[in-house]
Amino acid sequence: MVQAYNFLASWQLFPEKGTYEYGERPKSGFYKVESPEGKKELIISHNWVTLDNQAYGAQYNIIADGHLNPFDNIELADNAQVVFIDSISFEIHCYKKREIALHVVHELMPNGYLKITQQGVKDDGASFTNTEIYHKQLSVLPYSASVSGALIKPNEEGLIKHKALLAMEEQTNMQLNQIRKQIELLALQAQEIQKRKDLSLMIYDAKLSFKPNIGQTYYLYEKKDGNHMLSLVSPKEWGAAGPFKKFVAAVKLLADHTWMEL
Repeated sequence: MVQAYNFLASWQLFPEKGTYEYGERPKSGFYKVESPEGKKELIISHNWVTLDNQAYGAQYNIIADGHLNPFDNIELADNAQVVFIDSISFEIHCYKKREIALHVVHELMPNGYLKITQQGVKDDGASFTNTEIYHKQLSVLPYSASVSGALIKPNEEGLIKHKALLAMEEQTNMQLNQIRKQIELLALQAQEIQKRKDLSLMIYDAKLSFKPNIGQTYYLYEKKDGNHMLSLVSPKEWGAAGPFKKFVAAVKLLADHTWMEL
């Protein structure tokens, strides 16, 4: 379905970004939205793990034609309606005994995150609102998650899969962080080389009245005419009445014939 295109993905939960007026805050979770090609139907699956490591999972199909249709999870609702507001938001209305049991709003935020707002009624008749934030998974996951309210039971298969996914996420994130740190180190090294190159070009363009020795310290000055000069005499030795406009840097010639600022 064209309207659902932006939502068709696997999404990973940000547990710390959610707000929960009903139910236990999950430790982790995934949410997946699919649509069979050529059909006005959404397949929504969700899986999450609680703080005490209980795994939950469920999947249901909804006809997304804007009309009220029978819902395949009769414990949650008798009928359901999917309404697409625009290309970045759609709602699911779940009815039980002709009264709304759950209202779920899906919104794509400007930063690309998926916000899911669930409104329903607790067992004592009080209303509640839960809000969850997800980010899109780049890889295809076998299932996804949320705490949308379907009455489902923990299962061993779901726990095994979820633990495997968490281990995969941890390992790949660790490897990506290592590569990221290596890239940052290479970037710093490149900046340092570029800095030495720029300084070396300045020095080799300056006036030299002697042959510099590798490893020895020299002093670079800017003259009053804007040109530069390399000297063996330090600013302290010149004193306040030095013949130059300003002192630029103390430098040292390296073995590769580049200059390093000290």
